[in-house]
Amino acid sequence: MNYKIICRIISQILAIEAALMLPAVIIGVCDGTMQSVLAFLVTIAATLVFSGVLSIFSRRAKKGFYAREGLVCVGLGWTLMSIFGCLPFVISGEIPSFINALFETVSGFTTTGSSILENVELLSRCMLYWRSFSHWLGGMGVLVLVLAVIPKSKDSGGFSIHLLRAESPGPDVGKLMPKLKKTAIALYSIYVSLTVINFVALLIAKMPWFDALCTAFGTAGTGGFGIKADSLTGYSPAIQIVTTVFMLLFGINFNCYYWLMLRNVRSVLKNEELRLYLGSFVVATALITVNTLRMFSSVGEVIRHASFQVASIMTTTGFATTDFNLWPSFSKAVILALMIMGACAGSTGGGFKCIRVLLLFKSLKRSIKKMLHPQSVETVRVDGEPVREGIINGTVAYLIAYAFIAVASFLVISIDGFSVETNLSAMLSCLNNIGPGFDVVGPMGSFAGYGIISKLVLIFDMLAGRLEIFPVLVLFSKRTWKVT
Repeated sequence: MNYKIICRIISQILAIEAALMLPAVIIGVCDGTMQSVLAFLVTIAATLVFSGVLSIFSRRAKKGFYAREGLVCVGLGWTLMSIFGCLPFVISGEIPSFINALFETVSGFTTTGSSILENVELLSRCMLYWRSFSHWLGGMGVLVLVLAVIPKSKDSGGFSIHLLRAESPGPDVGKLMPKLKKTAIALYSIYVSLTVINFVALLIAKMPWFDALCTAFGTAGTGGFGIKADSLTGYSPAIQIVTTVFMLLFGINFNCYYWLMLRNVRSVLKNEELRLYLGSFVVATALITVNTLRMFSSVGEVIRHASFQVASIMTTTGFATTDFNLWPSFSKAVILALMIMGACAGSTGGGFKCIRVLLLFKSLKRSIKKMLHPQSVETVRVDGEPVREGIINGTVAYLIAYAFIAVASFLVISIDGFSVETNLSAMLSCLNNIGPGFDVVGPMGSFAGYGIISKLVLIFDMLAGRLEIFPVLVLFSKRTWKVT
């Protein structure tokens, strides 16, 4: 294990996090909330000191950075980033409990959107900004940001591809361009551009600038932290429609946008994952529209709410325009299925990912054919290209780990005595980075009622879900920490 190079990268992550807290300080100064400003300043100082200590320790780091180091960097980096990121809430007293503040911060960085706050509007604007900005920072990934902005040193040992693979969502992660730094810059350029367009569109729809900024951060990161107690329910239909469109856009694999930039429309049109994603949206919206037709005053209204909630759940954003807790059982079952499937790989969305669902169905189809014709040679193909067996095996391993964590987490949090519907949806919403669930943890509820143990389990679930499970699991393996 190359500890020094790991410390160097984590030091860079924390230094960037400290710098990104400065806009919250400016907002706090403008609003005159000096207690919150002091909390941010103390946190920035503590973060920079810790970063400096790691930087000193990592001097003369030797080459040798492989998949193991990449996984550890991602797991530790996100954990430490969340711990330091929650300190302003604790120091200011706006969320005095450390566990609650950590839950809220992890929910922000992992773009989950689950909250322990029963009245979010009591927070100061600088805290609301930091809370929503954590979605944006976590959406594309802080390690990708490091690759984009930090110059590569000569003794880095070629760490780029290992960091990108460890942090980026999906069964297979590759380069858009020959150099990883250019790939990271391209991804963030697309991300920033879409965020700015979203912000401007919300302003055109007459949303106040601060609300539009926080909503754009939550939409881009598919996080879903609202700055109002009723999420987006109180905003105009125009604002809700704009948000629906951009939630869908951020749930698409960013490779598709890169292909469009190169005018490679053919690759986008033949993308099977994109077709599954958009097809699922249309079908789910139609089913819920028919099922909830009598609950709204007009067909236009029911389509608007149905399409918004389908987009919100399947992209794992978690915004709400209505309390879908009150919808019929069939509509809630559709939403539950969308919670598991999630968005596209290579997007800012969470969940199991459409591409994995596609691979599992194709693998099942191949297995059935092999049973009927044992001597036949069948290859799983996606977009007309053969899929490596290693990717299929990795998808199966991910499914096993996913199922094990889901069952174990559900059993542990059930100790708190909430209903099966509450506990199952709470576990799924955290593991798939959704945000709201059903019953007590519904769109108009919160996770405040869970005990410390349950919150720690759900914090683990959020991190595991955002980091695709394995970077978190390797932190608990003895083999990871052996010096080689």
